[in-house]
Amino acid sequence: MRRRPVDFRRPVRRRVSNVVVWSLCGIVVLLFIVIFSKESRIESRPTSSIKDYTKYVKNIEGLNITDEMLSPNSVTRQLSDQISLAKAFVVIAKESNNIQFAWELSAQIRNSQVLLSSVATRRAPLTTRESETAIRDMALLLLHAQQLHYDSATMIMRLKTKIQTLDEQMAAVSEKSSKYGQIAAEEIPKGLYCLGIRLTTEWFGNSNLHRRMNEKMHIETKLRDNNLYHFCVFSDNILATSVVVNSTTLNSKNPDMVVFHLVTDEINYAAMKAWFSMNTFQGVTIEVQKFEDFKWLNASYVPVLKQLQDSETQSYYFSGHNNDGQTPIKFRNPKYLSMLNHLRFYIPEVFPALEKVVFLDDDVVVQKDLSGLFSIYLNSNVNGAVETCMETFHRYHKYLNYSHPLIRKHFDPDACGWAFGMNVFDLVEWRKRNVTEIYHYWQEKNVDRTLWKLGTLPPGLLTFYGLTEPLDPSWHVLGLGYTNVDPHLIEKGAVLHFNGNSKPWLKIGMEKYKSLWEKYVDYSHPLLQQCNLH
Repeated sequence: MRRRPVDFRRPVRRRVSNVVVWSLCGIVVLLFIVIFSKESRIESRPTSSIKDYTKYVKNIEGLNITDEMLSPNSVTRQLSDQISLAKAFVVIAKESNNIQFAWELSAQIRNSQVLLSSVATRRAPLTTRESETAIRDMALLLLHAQQLHYDSATMIMRLKTKIQTLDEQMAAVSEKSSKYGQIAAEEIPKGLYCLGIRLTTEWFGNSNLHRRMNEKMHIETKLRDNNLYHFCVFSDNILATSVVVNSTTLNSKNPDMVVFHLVTDEINYAAMKAWFSMNTFQGVTIEVQKFEDFKWLNASYVPVLKQLQDSETQSYYFSGHNNDGQTPIKFRNPKYLSMLNHLRFYIPEVFPALEKVVFLDDDVVVQKDLSGLFSIYLNSNVNGAVETCMETFHRYHKYLNYSHPLIRKHFDPDACGWAFGMNVFDLVEWRKRNVTEIYHYWQEKNVDRTLWKLGTLPPGLLTFYGLTEPLDPSWHVLGLGYTNVDPHLIEKGAVLHFNGNSKPWLKIGMEKYKSLWEKYVDYSHPLLQQCNLH
């Protein structure tokens, strides 16, 4: 085979050398770029530092702060610190009623502030010679403040003591307020007392009133007719009872079917009869009785009357001793042993011929027709009532002593409470279940007041436990005698209850709700005007 000529052979070595050359050139270019970028960074750093420093200086100038003020050895700074401390001592001196010392501190503060203002104006540092007098005078005052124990630790102790004293004073004032409020709530207003006296005089001096009452008693069949709407009120307050009757009558669709059974005490019996004899109330049937006429109501049958014969009970409610302040005054109110309060547990005995009644407290106002209550089926329960357990504090544990084993064993602490004041009672079921005996059992167990403290609601919760049918809340709206009530609830409510101390006939009554009650009082009546009731 023939070899190629030299001219036609591949130049391998020459090609390799070109690649190396070009690679070296690339590396040089990259090194140049890297070196150039580092130089530009080094040059840019001093520029940004200069900008930050310029900004810092401008901020300092805006705050009018000089380098001398920032120095820890500056007399200007020392003077400023003295002023801050002195201002705190001025407040403490005033709290301690040391007015003279507070004035001296304030005067020295003003002198130091004037000195600092003059220095700031001239834009030159404050010299030690210029500030020597001001600093020395202020130092003497601050030393005097320390000798007066105006240091922080002492003042903290003083403030704690003062807070404790104020708490004790507030507790004492609160207790007095509660006592005076309770007394005001229990007191019979002079006008109501006058009305009772005048009505009693009228009853015994006006034979026409006797005749009218006798005429009304001729309709005795109505008092036993279970096809009518029977309401009962137990009260010694004539005007309040009148409002209950009047408001129910005016809002009734069939007032001729309404029958009111009123029970009062011996003292107010004549006055109550006189008032309801001289006023017709649109022809509703009204019966007035006194509980002293109920022969079955005696100490051998009624635990409350039996307890009234106990010397310890008499001492608790009537002695006037404060029991070393252990028992609040509201728990010792004798009204909680009043037979008119406890008569609600004897309704079947009071009205033996009736099958269903609506019980109304004397501090309610009726603003809707209540005939619908008599058609409500109670599901074989005895008591129809509006529940009040929308909040946790209206459950059973609020009213009863769950540390007592009897209560803890028989009753759910989270059971829903309900309200007296407007209740539908099925007297047929009541008699069948012997509910009054249940009440007697618990009343006798509470002779030492360890199951509950006060009122008729706690024994009611025990007596009607498992025997209460919840009613629609609009039938009975509570709280108008002690709290703010939603206006929409008031507008929709059939019965408005002024439960609480602020009754609408008292001066302490809540003004914004008084008109709801007063519109059912005829203040033009001669007897009300004579007794200055308006």
